[in-house]
Amino acid sequence: MAVGVREEAPTTGGTGAVIVLGAARTAPERELIADWAAQHHPGAPVCLSVDDLERALAGADGGTTVVPVRVTWLPPTRAAEWADGSGAPHRPKAADLLALLGHRRPPAFWQRRLARSVPDRVRVVEGEPATLADLDRRHDEQAREEPLAAYVHRAGVLACERAERAVIGDHYTVPRLVVEQIIASTRVREKVRELAESEGRPFDEVLDEMRDRLADLAAVQNPLSIDAFRVALSPLHTTAWEVEVDAETVEPLRELNRTAPLVFLPTHRSYADPLVLGEVLRDLDLPRNTVLGGNNMSFWPIGPLGKRAGVVFIRRSSGDDRVYKLALREYIAHLVAKRFNLEWYIEGGRSRTGKLRRPSMGLLAYLVAALDDGRAPDVQLVPTSMVYDRLYELDAMAAEQGGQGKSAEGLGWLARYVRGQRHNHGTARVRFGEPFSLRAALDEAGEGPNRLDKVAFTICDGINRATPATPTALVTFALLGTGGRALTHEQIRVSTEPLLDHLDALGRPGPREGLHDGGLSRTLERLVTGEVVERYDGGDEPVWSIREGRHRVAAFYRNGAIHHFVDRAIVELALLAASRAPAGTDPLEAAWADALALRDLLKFEFFFPSKRRFSDEITAETDLLDPRWRERVTDDDGATTLLHDARFLVAPRTLRSFVDAQWVVATKLAGTDPATEIDAKAFPRECLGLGRQMLRQGRVARPDSVSIELYTSALDLARNRGLLDGAGREGRAAFLAEIDEVRGRLVELARLEERLTEELLA
Repeated sequence: MAVGVREEAPTTGGTGAVIVLGAARTAPERELIADWAAQHHPGAPVCLSVDDLERALAGADGGTTVVPVRVTWLPPTRAAEWADGSGAPHRPKAADLLALLGHRRPPAFWQRRLARSVPDRVRVVEGEPATLADLDRRHDEQAREEPLAAYVHRAGVLACERAERAVIGDHYTVPRLVVEQIIASTRVREKVRELAESEGRPFDEVLDEMRDRLADLAAVQNPLSIDAFRVALSPLHTTAWEVEVDAETVEPLRELNRTAPLVFLPTHRSYADPLVLGEVLRDLDLPRNTVLGGNNMSFWPIGPLGKRAGVVFIRRSSGDDRVYKLALREYIAHLVAKRFNLEWYIEGGRSRTGKLRRPSMGLLAYLVAALDDGRAPDVQLVPTSMVYDRLYELDAMAAEQGGQGKSAEGLGWLARYVRGQRHNHGTARVRFGEPFSLRAALDEAGEGPNRLDKVAFTICDGINRATPATPTALVTFALLGTGGRALTHEQIRVSTEPLLDHLDALGRPGPREGLHDGGLSRTLERLVTGEVVERYDGGDEPVWSIREGRHRVAAFYRNGAIHHFVDRAIVELALLAASRAPAGTDPLEAAWADALALRDLLKFEFFFPSKRRFSDEITAETDLLDPRWRERVTDDDGATTLLHDARFLVAPRTLRSFVDAQWVVATKLAGTDPATEIDAKAFPRECLGLGRQMLRQGRVARPDSVSIELYTSALDLARNRGLLDGAGREGRAAFLAEIDEVRGRLVELARLEERLTEELLA
């Protein structure tokens, strides 16, 4: 049987004796490997099983070289790319699903015919050879409790998998025999033994349980399944958005990936996030990530297919299952040690408010542990921003914030989602933040209980800085701050122009082109089509306003850019506090003290840097307001005139919803008997009723403040201040008074903002 092979035998580095370790699954593959061995290593034993290898090793010395080989079958498209050297990525279509049946490993009865008639479809791939002495040393270091032949056989398979990537491309990385590799590790067995002793259980019982947990977790990247996964799930995203990628942020990733694995940490806004990012990485010719996601999406067909396409489905909660936690930790360490790129969503779930959620630390802690244990020298963390002009699933998420239950994912849900994604929803924008070394971030964080928090802040800050303000975000920012009034096209344009200028001054990504030359009209049309904004044409000219009952949806879009304006909002509030400072008080000191107090009040809503860096950023924001602000603030009524002379104000639109939500929680707490135990899950839902009442009374400004997620964050703040268990009425009353005072300033700034807007529109 003729087949294309290398013309020169490899340099083995041994004494001359060779063992050919073959991975063959069919008779034609065994014949191909035998032909290859006869040509390259005449007389060398060919071992096709562990038993064959055990017999061969028994008579071998340390200088014997083991040469692993396997047969790789190429699909017609990839074979052509391999033959002409183009390596151009192939984007499969729905019609390709049938062709996929023969893509990677044709049925045995086809293989002989293919090898004869289309020799470019088959390659005998050689993995990196190793001497028996080297293999014996590695076996003793890594898996001494496993038989040597089993270890060498598995090492040969893995070497062939790595070599195969040169043929099938970096789009497909194939971690095989994962469970066996981890279970065989001496290090892991010692941890299992410690766990078994601590729980008073037999070692073999815990080891079997560990094996089962790993089998549930372990994913592979089977090329056939990856292509089928992409084709089968393409209706979830391909027609919904045009994807826009900032090319300047891509090249550093290619360079870094040559020396270290990458860990992508994207924002989580949509079920389609992993699919969109996967296509972006493929188009950029970057390796496919191993994606760690929740097992709520493991239903058929996504679960079985996804697990073979590199998706790891993790329990939403592992409870007290220590074996599962150990399995997950060791699995992540294994992937990092093998230099597979990873991807997970640090928020732990999709944002229900549109802004970045507090980070979930579990997977990050396991990643840090892998570095601390010496399993990998370093990884590069990649903060990743993904924002969308419009989201089909947003209606359901907004309803959840109003108290409606979450629909379970399943086949019925999937069918509805596909139908919703048939329409074009605008643009999906993907930007990669500045990558950074996890090792360097840990060194900078130092030791101590806040070490992980500091790393997580660096990630989230990087995501926020990379996240662009979209046209949708700025238009909803303008419309949500009108108190329900409708605006004309020109009024919306004039309202967004200062926001664009401010983003430019900060050097942040903004959508200036997206709001000019018809962009504003297209954005409004998209929001009207999505039933977020209402257009009224019954007067002299069209006007737009937020549609009744759609304020939470509009706030979601606004909140995607709100972090760009938080520092400016704090400056405005602090200047107003300085203007009210008692006689004899230094206005600068009063403003700074108030800025720090606001930073503490809002720390569960937004990400703030260290006090030193926060001071620098607040100073830079105030310089944009007026470079002479230090001189002016010390004058009588200087702080007040600074605000009156401002071109625009953002504090009411930026912070009012969050402070109103805090006020509802603080009011509810103040009226609750301190002896009553607070249920962290039930209490935010109880606040919904009070929030709805206050909204009807006009005591809270906007419907988007009536939100379970905002109430949960406010409760976290109260817990952080010790106001839940065992707290006295005085502490809760002071908490309420603090929030009420800030609300009063926001109301005053809203009046001033309204006057400035009228002057701007005049």
